[in-house]
Amino acid sequence: MLSIREEVPLSPLTTFKIGGSARFFAEVLDEEDIKAAALWARGKTMPLVVLAGGSNVLISDDGIDALVIKIASRSNHFMGTKLFADAGCNLLDMIKKASQLGLGGWESLAGIPGTIGGAARGNAGAFGTEIKDVLKSVTAFSVATFETREFDNAECDLSYRHSFFKDHPEWIIVRVTLELKKVSAGDSIAKIDNTIIERERRHLQNVQAAGSYFTNPVAPDVVQAMFEQEKGIKSREGRVPAGWLIEKVGMKGAKVGGAIASEQHPNYLVNTGDATAKDVVELAAMIKNAVSNRFGIELDEEAALLG
Repeated sequence: MLSIREEVPLSPLTTFKIGGSARFFAEVLDEEDIKAAALWARGKTMPLVVLAGGSNVLISDDGIDALVIKIASRSNHFMGTKLFADAGCNLLDMIKKASQLGLGGWESLAGIPGTIGGAARGNAGAFGTEIKDVLKSVTAFSVATFETREFDNAECDLSYRHSFFKDHPEWIIVRVTLELKKVSAGDSIAKIDNTIIERERRHLQNVQAAGSYFTNPVAPDVVQAMFEQEKGIKSREGRVPAGWLIEKVGMKGAKVGGAIASEQHPNYLVNTGDATAKDVVELAAMIKNAVSNRFGIELDEEAALLG
């Protein structure tokens, strides 16, 4: 039986620790729960909003006037080199569990916050590896037609921080199947540890942030050349890091209220303790304007703005 609660605070359920309450809220475990939630919301003529691991989202200070459902299913099992995991499984937990079984190929994703379902939806990636490299298929449920279907890798339409499911939010990911590689458990565990160490050096861990706030944009040739000359590395797919652009326009350390563009990684907009969503949105707008005025590049939010 689906339990629907009223006025549930959402900030504790996000990595940003920002935002108001859900008008209505429910945890869902499977397609039947999602269907029940969708029918309830339809009966109330109310929007249905999905919350997964709480990373990559910024929730309005006024909350969300909708039925917010949190994907809470975490069942998983391995069969040969395949991992079958419910969407609510924690990504890092699954990477570590696989490595202990001598399965890998995705260790570079270690430390990315959130769930495996959210990682598939956003085609999460780091250090040259993306979830699409190991994703075999996705099972999703449509709140529009109430059908469940399986999408193979190609049908997921995965590209840089993009998927079919971002374009079609009526489809909610409920399970994923990954095809992993046989590896040395010891080597795999070492790669995970080294990846997390490198993330701590380059990025920020255990801070109140959504993760990278902006996607890395495709840049004009002259800006790519500037980046490559300065950093001594090639740009990927014509993109340059948003954090590098933010630093070049002097916005590293910029603050609005309790929000700051991190001194360590300026593409992390961090809640220093009392930031509001309004603070973050204003800081993001300042950064976007500065980058646009200097480089003619329009930054796009990777974090979803809800409510």
